[in-house]
Amino acid sequence: MRWPALYARSRQVPVSAAALTVVALVVWALGRAGGESPMGLGIALPVLTANVAAASAGLGGQDAALDRTAALRWAPRRAAHVLLIGAAAGAALLAVQALGARFVPAEVVVRDSAGLVGLAALGAALCGAQYAWTLPAGWLGFTLLAPPPGGTAGEVLHWMAFPPGTAVSTVTALALLAAGTAVYAVAGPRG
Repeated sequence: MRWPALYARSRQVPVSAAALTVVALVVWALGRAGGESPMGLGIALPVLTANVAAASAGLGGQDAALDRTAALRWAPRRAAHVLLIGAAAGAALLAVQALGARFVPAEVVVRDSAGLVGLAALGAALCGAQYAWTLPAGWLGFTLLAPPPGGTAGEVLHWMAFPPGTAVSTVTALALLAAGTAVYAVAGPRG
């Protein structure tokens, strides 16, 4: 068996892919039952967060000591893994939207999945892979429950909820992606 297959199995990629598929099927079914009315961020944000949370369980291996002592260069593999999680999380929602359920513009899906996967990578580096989901879920809860402050601070804190083309929200999401990917790629998951 080659290393990509071993890596995928050790990082629970098949289970994560199954979870993404189940979430996509449930959302697709809800979208069909909802008729032609478009669904908004109230559905899209939890779906993206669930996708990232399901896939983030694989940000750590079975043995942290083995990961740290392996002869492989982990940084590029870790960075690629984070980017693939973000791409898969966004692609699952975009696929549901392509089948007819309308939630949000594609730009919002891409921006939000990038920021959420950056948060998950930070969560894995700071709290461990088993708790990587806490930062994206916590930020989602804050975004949905706390009233946004005005101005730039509101655009930074509630970056997920702003329409496409909001520069501050986009920069915030990209900064979270860059910071999370860099920290996780260099440090790996907390053991």
